[in-house]
Amino acid sequence: MAPKQRMRIANEKASKNVTMRGNVPKSSKPWEDKYSVGPWLLALFIFVVCGSAIFQIIQSIRLAM
Repeated sequence: MAPKQRMRIANEKASKNVTMRGNVPKSSKPWEDKYSVGPWLLALFIFVVCGSAIFQIIQSIRLAM
């Protein structure tokens, strides 16, 4: 994309803000995702952490016997 075309697109996006005077949102992107980490990734992380902790407990019990 040519620099002039990028500037024109940016100006079109910002032109709506000129008439709002003080009511401009902090970001022009819609904030749909409330979480920065998806639920599947969080579940995988918890599974790995809890699984390794349980494995360590079982291993230490076996070594004690």
